[in-house]
Amino acid sequence: MRQLRKSPGFTLLAVITLTLGIGLNTAIFSLINELFLRGLPFQEPERIVHIYGESRERELNQLPYSIPRFWHYRDGQTVFSAMAADNGSAVTLTGLGEAVQVFAQAVTANYFDVLGVRPIRGRVFLPQEEMNADVVMISENFWRQRLGSDPAVLGRSITLNDVPHTIVGVLPNMTAAWVAPDLEVFIAKPFDLPGTPRERLMRGIGFLRAIARLKPGVTLEQAKAAMPALEKSYREQNPSNDDTSWATALVPVPEDVSGNLRPAFRILLAAVCFVLLIACSNVANLLLVRFSGRRREIALRIALGAARRNVVRLFIFESVLISLLGGALGALIAWKLIPLLPRLAANQLPLDATIHLSLPVLVFTLVLSLLTGVAMGLYPAWQSSRADLVDGLKEGGRGTSASVRQQRFRKILVGAQVALSVTLLAGAVLLITSFVKLSQQNNGFRAENLWTGVLRLPAAHYPDGEARSRFGERLLEQIRNLPGVESAAIADNVPLEGGSRTYYARPDENPPPVNQRPIAPSRWISPGYFRTLGIQLISGRDIDEHDRVDRPNVMLISQAGAKKIFPNENPIGRRLLLGGQQDLFEIIGVVGDVRSTQVTQTTDAEFYRPWLQNPEPRFRLAIRGQSTPDEIMRMARTALAKLDSGLPIFNTATMSELVVQAIGQQRLMMSLLAVFAGTALLLATVGIYGAVAYTVEQRTGEIGVRMALGAQTKDILRLVVNQGMRPVVFGLVVGLAAALALGRLIAAQLYQVSAHSPLLLTGTAAILALAAILACLLPARRATQLNPVEALRAE
Repeated sequence: MRQLRKSPGFTLLAVITLTLGIGLNTAIFSLINELFLRGLPFQEPERIVHIYGESRERELNQLPYSIPRFWHYRDGQTVFSAMAADNGSAVTLTGLGEAVQVFAQAVTANYFDVLGVRPIRGRVFLPQEEMNADVVMISENFWRQRLGSDPAVLGRSITLNDVPHTIVGVLPNMTAAWVAPDLEVFIAKPFDLPGTPRERLMRGIGFLRAIARLKPGVTLEQAKAAMPALEKSYREQNPSNDDTSWATALVPVPEDVSGNLRPAFRILLAAVCFVLLIACSNVANLLLVRFSGRRREIALRIALGAARRNVVRLFIFESVLISLLGGALGALIAWKLIPLLPRLAANQLPLDATIHLSLPVLVFTLVLSLLTGVAMGLYPAWQSSRADLVDGLKEGGRGTSASVRQQRFRKILVGAQVALSVTLLAGAVLLITSFVKLSQQNNGFRAENLWTGVLRLPAAHYPDGEARSRFGERLLEQIRNLPGVESAAIADNVPLEGGSRTYYARPDENPPPVNQRPIAPSRWISPGYFRTLGIQLISGRDIDEHDRVDRPNVMLISQAGAKKIFPNENPIGRRLLLGGQQDLFEIIGVVGDVRSTQVTQTTDAEFYRPWLQNPEPRFRLAIRGQSTPDEIMRMARTALAKLDSGLPIFNTATMSELVVQAIGQQRLMMSLLAVFAGTALLLATVGIYGAVAYTVEQRTGEIGVRMALGAQTKDILRLVVNQGMRPVVFGLVVGLAAALALGRLIAAQLYQVSAHSPLLLTGTAAILALAAILACLLPARRATQLNPVEALRAE
């Protein structure tokens, strides 16, 4: 510590460098720990599998299960201890103050047994209660925040969708990796889908998340091998169901909840490790310089009897001490940085409400600091201890104080920093360019000044389609008359929210069986939807108030869908078979294409049908106006209260917010890689400057001789810059080669940008080369200002 205090400049620079490297690594490890390492709070979660349907020939993956398929697999399988299912929805909670919407999960009675979750109070559902009893289990948050931790909570009644439900248990809060982060209640009616007739559900509509626990001794491969027999028997027993052509996919739950995030976080982990390597090489270079400057001290210690291994141990201890100081400050930076990371992803990461520096993360920081200290200090300490004893005791010898081997090693370190920095900077430039293109593309709708919210009409007050239609029309009339409102509409879902998909076929081309037809997104919309969303009507007419249940089925089709299904034909007036009930719909219009499921993907067909012909209980209200979102929401709630004061609006958001959420992962990747690349560029520039400055100092005598013999300023500049840039050029070549080789790893994260773009890669190399030249010019300019006489006298 005393030696470090004697060199405050060195100590400060080394600690700051390591603080950046260790701090960024700690922050990323915190996210990785939360997302992938901490594990789900279930009993042996690796034995639980999520069961999907899939149709690879139609590029359909992760399809939910239907009721008959779930029952068939549950009763016929032999590889699982049990199968369970759930489906999520929102319910209206009344009787505890103002009516609110809360998120609910409808589950089978054995659901928590399969997960291995036990209630903290009360019991789980009984088999006889499934689909037969109005019972509910609540989360710990619901119990504490809405019921005031009532000790007599068991047996208490709460009203959901106007139906009293008896509380039978309190569950620990479920992790956001498995359920919605604000899920509060669980009910025992998993096989209900409000607004959909029972007969339709039994024809194979998929809406269930099916899970199962492997039997003891049964492997995942053995379970997969048992699925084809179940697929075959289901197909034979239900030949006309919509989902008979689906295959079965089994995915372990830990992999399922974070699978789509793994590639991105592998890239981030590699990138942040690059930053740490650059920081380590930077400090190692500083240590080489520092230990070279202490050759006389080292020689004296050895001459007085100190063993070389003790000298090495002493210098490694200094290195580790510096690293521990950097680790402590790095943990502080990570503590401040970690809460910001979910916001960069627009809170779209499956994380619980708060993440913080946990004990495993702090242990990681400590171990990383120790390893960093040893790794960066070992070679400089060993190299310095091998110095010649007699030469070290001599006075002077300034120009030879660093061996050729040390000089070569420092150049290698500089080249390595540049190579790593180029690779990082190339990735950041590619992601930034990709994100800019993604943000500026035309999504097919106008997100500005557009507000949305969800309503759910309880069956007790709105038992049929006619009642729901009448309510929807009255609500739109009220809202359209509000000041500042330009237009308003109703739809089952809005773009980027997901939504339903439907089978389709041309009736005039010998349509295949329903379960072999292609599938496309489909929306039920009210009149005014396209005007409200800003979607272009290309030809034909819009839906109007006359398109009701008692009128012919009509629809609009997207432009891409018209070209795909009716190539070189006018689609207006043509008909399509939609859904599993062989319903014919006449095409009355063609509208512009919309990126309705993902911002990064176009849809090859999309259908729009009148909401008044299928008014479901849950719908989205969309309002376009010039007022602020808060003002629009206030006016909408006022208008709603005039019709039904017990109905809340939930899931409120602007379309701009939905767009931001849709590209949240890309924003996180771009932002973090840009921070890493900027840090790497800064560290590499500092490293180049330090190496060149030290070289100038070591060659003071030589430079003085050259100037005394007539060397001009430009000659000295050329000499210093050329020698400083040699390892840089080597690093640029290696870094560009690495960026080209690693491009395939980042290609999946890019949008309309080639991972091998010559323009972007060349620009990246130019940025770093310019920074390196500037880093070389500063000490080079100082060298030109040397007084030859003083330089020679000092030598």
